[in-house]
Order: sequence, then C-alpha cells, then structure tokens
Amino acid sequence: MDVSTLASLVVPLILFFLCTAVIVIITFLVFFAPKQYDPYRPDLVDIDGVGRVPADNDAASSYGRFATDERPKSLKSELTVHIVVLGDIGRSPRMQYHAISIAKHGGQVHIIGLTGKKACITARKQSRDTDSTIESEIHPELKNNPSVMVVPLSALPSMLQTKNRAAFAVIGPLKAIWQAYDLYRTLGYRVTAAKYMLVQNPPSIPVLLVAQVVCWLRNTRLIIDWHNFGWSVLALKLGRRHPLVYISHWYEHMFFFLADKHFTVSEAMRKKLVADSTRPDVLVLHDRPRDSFRILSSHERDAFLSKLPETAQYSRELLSGKWRLVVSSTSWTKDEDFSILLDALQAYSASIEQDATRSLPKIMALITGKGPMKEYYLDRIRQLNQKKQLANVLITTAWLNTKDYASLLGSADLGVSLHKSTSGVDLPMKVVDMFGAGLPVVGWSKFEAWSELVEEGVNGRGFGDARELEDLFKNLFSRGGAGVESLRAGARKERERGWDAEWDAVAGRVFGLRSKR
Repeated sequence: MDVSTLASLVVPLILFFLCTAVIVIITFLVFFAPKQYDPYRPDLVDIDGVGRVPADNDAASSYGRFATDERPKSLKSELTVHIVVLGDIGRSPRMQYHAISIAKHGGQVHIIGLTGKKACITARKQSRDTDSTIESEIHPELKNNPSVMVVPLSALPSMLQTKNRAAFAVIGPLKAIWQAYDLYRTLGYRVTAAKYMLVQNPPSIPVLLVAQVVCWLRNTRLIIDWHNFGWSVLALKLGRRHPLVYISHWYEHMFFFLADKHFTVSEAMRKKLVADSTRPDVLVLHDRPRDSFRILSSHERDAFLSKLPETAQYSRELLSGKWRLVVSSTSWTKDEDFSILLDALQAYSASIEQDATRSLPKIMALITGKGPMKEYYLDRIRQLNQKKQLANVLITTAWLNTKDYASLLGSADLGVSLHKSTSGVDLPMKVVDMFGAGLPVVGWSKFEAWSELVEEGVNGRGFGDARELEDLFKNLFSRGGAGVESLRAGARKERERGWDAEWDAVAGRVFGLRSKR
C-alpha cells in the first residue's frame, strides 16, 4: 500500500473523529454545561436561612451590599463567592475567616469542602488517633449565617486511602480522578454560579485544574490563596527528585499564570511566585488574629484553668506560678518535628534536678491537635515517663473546640510552634492565634519567612534544635518568669492590627468591598 492510498484512508478517519469531538463538545456546552454567572441577576438571601430564591427586582440592589427586597425578610446580594477547601473546613481557619469577612460586608458565600461526619470519616481512615472521631468544628460565626451556605464534599473511599509510598504511584492518580469528579459535580451543578471563586492552595491537584475549568464555563473569576506550595508538601512525602514532584511544580506554575488574582501569606512567598518581578495581581494578605482570640483577665484565666479537665487538677500550681503552662498546636505530621519539644522538655526536667536554688518552675505542656503521627509520639512519652525522665514535666493532649482553644491560649504562659516550612516561605497560623491571645511564642525559625511573623526578642524567640529550645525555657522561666513577661508585652501589641483591618485593605479591595465602619 503506497503513501497516497494510506493517506486517503487515514485523513478521512482523523477528520471524522475531529468532527465527532467538536459535536460532542458543542452538545455538552449547549445542553449540559453548568449555567454561567449572570452579573445582572443577583441572588436573594433568606435571612431566616430557609432557602435562597432568584431575584425578581434588581433595582434595589447595590454592588457588594445588602438592600431590602420587596419580599419580606429577604436581602439582595450581588457579590457571590465560592470558597473551595479540598479538605476539612473546620481545620482551615483562614478560609473560614475569608467567608466571615465577605458575609459581614454583604456578600453571599458558598464554602465547599469536607465537614462534620464526612471530615471525621476521612480523618479516621487516615489515622489511628483515639480522638479522631471528634469532628472538626465549623467556626461559630459561620453557623446559621444567612449569607453563608456550607456545601459538603463526599468523603474519600477507603480503598483510595493509603500511607504506603509504593502504592501511592497507583492510588494517587485514582484519588485525584475521584476528587476531580466530585469537585466538578459540586462546583458545576450543586451550587449556583458565583462572581468569584477563592481556592485554597495546597492541595493543588486536582483542585486548580477543576476550579479553572469551572471558572471558564461559568464566567467566574479565579483567585488562588497560597498558603504554601503543593509541590513542596509532596516532596516531603516522596522526595524532591521524584517525577511527580516535578510534574506538580510545573502544574502549579501553569495555573499561577491562568488565575485572575492571588493572595499569599508572606512577602517571601510573593517574591518566590513572581520571581522578584512586580505583578499587581499577586497581593500579600498576612494572617492576623481574629476577635475570638483575646487577652483574658486574671479572673477569666482562673475560671478556665479550674474548669478545663486537662488542667483542673493542677490549676492551683499553674495560677501560683509554681508550674508554667506551655501550649503547642500540632497536626502531628512530618513537617512538625515533635521530637524537638520532647527532647527539650526531657533536658529541662533534668536541669531542675540539678538546680540547687530550685528557681526553675515545673512545666505542664498541653498539646492540641490530631494527626497521623500522634500515637507514635504518645508511645515515646509513655516510655520517657516509665524511665522517670519527665519527673518535672507533665505532657498532656487535648482536642478543643474553637472557644476553649482561644481560652487556652489566653491562659497559657508560652506558646511553642514546631512548624517546619516545606517551602521556606509559608507561615504557621497558630502563631497568629497565639498573638491574638497576647501569648508570647517560641518557634522553629530556620526558614526565610519567620521574621515576617516574629520579631526576635520583642514578641517571641526562635530556635533551631532541642538544645536551643531548652535554653529558651530556662532563660524565659527563671527569675520568676521575667523573660516571658517581657515578650508578652510585644505579643499583645500584635493585636492592634487584626484580621478585619488586614482583610479590608487587601482582599476587600479585590472583591470591591469597603468597610462599613
């Protein structure tokens, strides 16, 4: 068969498949594509939370604000935003704060992610924690808010959950396909079209791809909120030279250029994203404390420590200063080396035995959070206690709701951050919460962005290993705790510019919202 004969057979076949593909795509776009966002038809929000109905009278609406409609107890909202979290919404405080701020200014929000029992099931499948059955709580300001609708994603099937690194190459792509389908179905058909879509990154796969496709189909503007880099988190699990890490890096870089706007948690992250060039669509939105984190009075501190089950038995020693309360919040993962704190506390306990003047107080370390490595570290703590190597230190764990966690931070003497940045440019939000409660912080500081959050010797101190952390405990808690009290003044000053002021100046302008104050 000569070339001309082969071409006469192949070319029509190729044209047939191309025409078929075009017809399928056009049919999909005409009959099955999700409806687009219509800027001329704002939605109504029923303030009793009964439901949402389309607007019939657009004359009374004003951009980004509520206006009373002819229907009783209905408010018209022209600004609509989808907030996407491919994970547990209750463990994504920054995205919840976005939703609260948008709703406060009159916008309508759909926050999409795992919640309640679905988040609980996923966490339980991934971890052996005894307390993983406790659900992560949605922020109280989002509950029963007529401007906010929480849209749950489906929990990941157990067959697609594995910790086996070898199996990840097979399970990983299947997991991404399943999540992509569920997310596309939710964003395209379960919620009405929005003007903006705000996506948390990481995770980046498959969220960025699905979000961008839906935004194209629905006439929605995509905004990415960069908490970290997905490829750097993946590298922690697979190693930086793994092919999937290179693919993830390229994938994130591509969607960075396709999105409309970007928020980053640090200036260092912004510079890394834009390669030291200036781009007006990449804005730094620092995490700042919310009003729910506040400084407690001595009476409130006394009442809380006496009530909390983990501290009630030791409240008298804690309130007198004979014991010092140290708090750390952790997700019990590889990017937080908890062994640093264990080794430092073990050495500190030994130092008290050697302290002839007995000037050093005992420490109660209360660790909050849940995650995959918790049981491993609890076993280590039990072994240290059996060997009596923590004779002057008490380590306990807890899982607290939002209100009690805020009160715990307001009652503690010192906060500890063990966050090790995978990218070098992300920042631990737990430190922001601690500053909101006026709590000074010591943290692992060997990464680029640390100085954007903590001013050394003013509101906190940094360390690089267990020996440095032990020295900080001794220096800050000796002489009646004079060192930690000097840092407390700086931590309290951090509360002067809160989340609302930061959000209004950055995100509020992007969404076209102005403060009502």
